Amino acid sequence: MSSAGVAVQLLLLAFIAFTVSGVQQLTVTPVRGTYLNISSSQVKGCQVCAGTGRSRQCSPSLVIKDSTPVSMEFECSRPQDVFSVEIVRNIECTTKLCNGHIIQADSDSLPLLDFHRKFTWNLRASAPKAFKIDFGSSGVRQINPSERCPDRHSYTLQAFQATGDVAVGKYCRMGPVVSAQILNQGSFSLDVPAGQKLQNAQFDVSVGEEIKSLAKITLTLPKGTSSSELLSPNYPDGFPDGGVMEWYFQVPDKQKTAIQFLNLTQPRCVKKGTTVEYHSTGRKASVRSLTDSQPDHIQGKFTLKLRNCERDRRSVGSAGLSVNFKVSSSSASSSVTCDVDMSKMDGLALHIERLRPASACVMKVNSVPKEKITVTSRSKLTFQDCFPEDVQVTATRVIECSRLKDCPKKPDRLSVPALPPCFPVPLSSVTWTLRPPRGGTVELTSPTELLKQSLPGQQCNDSIVIKVAEDDGTTIGHFCPRGAIQKIQIHTNMSVTVSRVEGEARSTPLKHELSAIFKGEIAESYIFTVSPKRDTPVLLATPGWPVGMKSSTTVSWIVSVPPKMDAHLMFANLSQPKCSNRHTRIRVQRVGYLEEDYSRREDDHAESEITVSSNFYLNMSNCQPERGDFSVITKVTLQKSRLLTIILSVVAALLVIFVIVLVAVCVVIRKKKKKLSHQVSIYNPNGTIFLPGLNGFPKTREDNESHVYASIEDTLVYTDLLRKGAEMGVYGEFDTHQPFTGHTDSQKPLVCSDADTDDAPVGAYQQFQAPPLPARPPSHIQPPVDDVIYPAESEEERSPNLGPRLEPEGGN
Repeated sequence: MSSAGVAVQLLLLAFIAFTVSGVQQLTVTPVRGTYLNISSSQVKGCQVCAGTGRSRQCSPSLVIKDSTPVSMEFECSRPQDVFSVEIVRNIECTTKLCNGHIIQADSDSLPLLDFHRKFTWNLRASAPKAFKIDFGSSGVRQINPSERCPDRHSYTLQAFQATGDVAVGKYCRMGPVVSAQILNQGSFSLDVPAGQKLQNAQFDVSVGEEIKSLAKITLTLPKGTSSSELLSPNYPDGFPDGGVMEWYFQVPDKQKTAIQFLNLTQPRCVKKGTTVEYHSTGRKASVRSLTDSQPDHIQGKFTLKLRNCERDRRSVGSAGLSVNFKVSSSSASSSVTCDVDMSKMDGLALHIERLRPASACVMKVNSVPKEKITVTSRSKLTFQDCFPEDVQVTATRVIECSRLKDCPKKPDRLSVPALPPCFPVPLSSVTWTLRPPRGGTVELTSPTELLKQSLPGQQCNDSIVIKVAEDDGTTIGHFCPRGAIQKIQIHTNMSVTVSRVEGEARSTPLKHELSAIFKGEIAESYIFTVSPKRDTPVLLATPGWPVGMKSSTTVSWIVSVPPKMDAHLMFANLSQPKCSNRHTRIRVQRVGYLEEDYSRREDDHAESEITVSSNFYLNMSNCQPERGDFSVITKVTLQKSRLLTIILSVVAALLVIFVIVLVAVCVVIRKKKKKLSHQVSIYNPNGTIFLPGLNGFPKTREDNESHVYASIEDTLVYTDLLRKGAEMGVYGEFDTHQPFTGHTDSQKPLVCSDADTDDAPVGAYQQFQAPPLPARPPSHIQPPVDDVIYPAESEEERSPNLGPRLEPEGGN
C-alpha cells in the first residue's frame, strides 16, 4: 500500500466513527478558543465515556475544553438519537475592538456530523456599549419560533439581562435584517440538524452604539413593493416588564412604509402603559398606544420603539406583552389634484415652492407646470410624486386701515388655517402684515394662552414660534405660548409670523390663534402688559434682544402684582452704550405713586435689583448711541409680601403677650381663691363682711378688694390691649363683646383695618387702573424726556385695565 493510501486510512480512523460490540467510538479535536458540550436528552440510558484505565469516566454529558484530541465512546449503537453537541466560543469586545469574528466552519465538528449541532458565540461588550453583528448584504429574516428555515439553518439572538435571558428573535438566511445590536452581553447561535453539512459563512462583530434599549435591529427595505413580519422579544411569550425594543428601517427614496399589527396581546399595567413610538430625523416623535391605528404613509428612514409597562402580576392569568406586526413598503409615485377655494382661507394668499430642483416632484396650477405658485383665488393644483421634503407652503395676509375711525372695532382673528388633505405638506409659516393708520397702534393679544419671550433660560418647548418684527424687518422678539405677556402694543407697521421651530417635523401642522386690533396712538414705541405667575420667574428682554434697542426709542412693561405679593426685579445681561445725545434710562414706578422707586442712567452705578410691592411700570429708553448698544433682560419673580410678614409677626407677638397676661391673671385668681377658702367670715348687720385675724377691719371701696372677681370675662382682661391694637391698626372697634367661635377656613386672616386688599381673597386677580401720568408727545415723534416716566395709554385710553388673570396667583 502506498504512503498516500496509509494517510487516508489514518484520517478515516481518526474522524469516522465505528462500532465495536455495540460501542461507538470517535475522536474530536476542539479548535483553540472553543469548547464542546455533549449532552443527552435522556435522564437514563446511553452514556458517553472519555479517558482510559482508571481515568476513564462515563456520564450523560461531557465537556471538552482542551485543544488536544479526545477519544470518546458511546455506550449505545445510535448515540446520535440521544445526544446533541454544542460548540461554544466566547468573543470579548473592548471599547473599540472585538477579539474575533463569527465564522461558520465544520473543521471542529466533522466527526459529529451525524449529531444535531448547535454553534454558539457568546459576546460581551464593555458597558454601556452594545456589540453589533453585521449580517452582510444577504441579511437574515425573522420567523416564528415554531417555524423552520428552508435550508434548515436557523439563527437565534439572545440578550443576557440581570432578570434573565431574553430571546430577541429567531432568523433564517436571506432577508432585510442587516445588523443587530445587543446591549452589553448576549449570544448568537446557529442550529444545524443531524447529517446537515454547515454552510460556510462569516459575520463581522464590532463595538456598537450606546443604546438604551434591549436590542436594536436594523432593516434595509428593498426597492419596490415588499413586506416583512417582525416579532417582539420572547414571542409568543411576554416581553420583559419595562423593556424597550428598537427597530431601525432604512427605506429607499420615493417609497412609503406602512405598519400593521397582526397579533397583539397587552398586559394589565400597574405603572405607565405600553406604547409604540415612531422617530424620524428632523421630525417630532409620534407616540401611539398599541390599539391606535398605526401609520400607513411613513416617508424615509425611521425608528420604531416598543415600550412595555410594569405588568400587574397579582392578577390571575395576567398575560405579557407580545406583538406580531407587518412592515410594508411600496413606491409612492402618485398624482394628486386639489381644488383650492381661497374664500375659505381668511383672506390669506398661499405661496407654494418646490425646494429640491433634482426631485421628481412636478407642481401644476390649472394644468400649467410651475416651480413657484401663488394662489389668491379659486385654483386647481396638481402634485405629482411630491414628498413633504420637496415642497414648502407658506401663507401671507395684509391687514391695514387708513383712518382710525374707519378701523374695525372688533379684533381680527389671526388663525392658522388647515390646508386641504391633498397637499403634500402642511403650512410651514403664516405671516400677517399689520399697517395701522397714521399715528395709530397695533395691539396684539393671544386669546387662548399668554405669551412668553424666547430667551436663554426661558426656552420655548412648543412646536411653534411667533416672530414679531417691525415693517422694516427689525425684530422685536420671538414668542411662544404658556407665558405671562397678555398684550403687545407697537406704534408702527409690523408683521407677525407663526412658524415651526427648527427641527420640528414638516408634517406637524401649525396650530395657534392670535388677535390684532388698531388703537389710538401710544406714547411709547412698545408696551407690554405682563401678569407674572407665582413660582414662575418671568424674563423680559428689550425689543430686538440680543441686538440693542433702536436709537431714541422707549419701551414700557405694565406689570401686575397679586395681593400680598412682592415683585423682585433683577436686571441681568445689561449692555450700555456710550451716548452721543441724551441718556439711557431704566425706571420703575408703582401704580398710584408719583415718586420713582428706581432710576438708572448709562453712567450710573445703581443697584441691579429692586423689590416692588404693588402693580408697577418698568420703563426703558435709549439714547442716540455713539457706540455700543442698549439691551437688558429683566427677571421678575413674585414672592410673599414683606409687609404681610411684618404684620403677621406683630400679630404673633401680641398673641404671645395675651397668653402671658391671661396666665398671670389666672394665677392671681387661683391664689385669691385658695386664701379665702381657709377663713371664717363674721356677719355684720350693717351689711359688711369682714374677716378676723390679720385682715383687720373692713376697708372703704377705695381700700378694699370688693371689685376683684372670681371669674373675669376675656374682654375685660384685654380691654387695654385691644384698644392699643386698634390704635396700631391691627383690630377694628370693639364696642361689644363677641365670643370667639374658633377659626374656620372661610374666615379671613387678621390684617390692617385700612389695608386696600382686606376684601380680596388670596390669589384672586384684581384689575388695576393705570395712573394718570402727565401727557406728553409720543417718543417716536419727539426724543424722550429724561425725567418723566411715560404713560402707557393714549388719550382715548387713559385708564386701561389688564383684564382678568387666567389663573389664581399669589396667596400664602
